[in-house]
Amino acid sequence: MDNNHDRLIRLAEVIEIVGYCKAMIYRKVRAGTFPKPYKPGGASSRWSLREVTDWVASVKDAA
Repeated sequence: MDNNHDRLIRLAEVIEIVGYCKAMIYRKVRAGTFPKPYKPGGASSRWSLREVTDWVASVKDAA
């Protein structure tokens, strides 16, 4: 992935990428073991695609 072109993604895409349910993602965010979402406005949450894919790579490397 080209790290120069990051974008913010919705929760549904995060779920698809990591394979966790919404509750597990937010549990890991609270525990500090998953990237925190950004709040671009209102109640919406978005994650950095680069941060999520980096997290997936780090989990694979640790296994």
